[in-house]
Amino acid sequence: MNQVSIIRHPKERRSKCSLTPLEARADLTFYRARLGWTFDVTGFTILALGEPEMSEADAGRPILLLDSTWRLLPQVEACLVGRGVRRTLPAVPTAYPRISKIAEDPLGGLASVEALFLAKLMIGERDDSLLESYYWRKDFLETLKKANLLD
Repeated sequence: MNQVSIIRHPKERRSKCSLTPLEARADLTFYRARLGWTFDVTGFTILALGEPEMSEADAGRPILLLDSTWRLLPQVEACLVGRGVRRTLPAVPTAYPRISKIAEDPLGGLASVEALFLAKLMIGERDDSLLESYYWRKDFLETLKKANLLD
């Protein structure tokens, strides 16, 4: 089972974060980005948009998920040092009802727990327990079935 590291933007509200129910899991490590802090991504698969699609060939590397609003994501990315392997996930719509008055979410922009579930699925590690506390779980799984990503 791949280890997963999650870096949160300092302004990310835990009360609204889809990953908060997973904080006690041993296979997930959470970090909070802050000024002057760095994280070495060498050897990690970094989830990002506009990169080659993630596949089972990426299974040997730990996963790095950046948990932030799209607008503040560059601040989290500025903390990254080293050379990781950037991968994107299949572009499926999120089930999370987003309403941003500042910026539009990109196509393929998923809720963090959706991205984590899909990343693990893409490397052959389906883990339904990641979605146990996710309110929109049923809708998201149905979206993945329609996209032929789930049985």
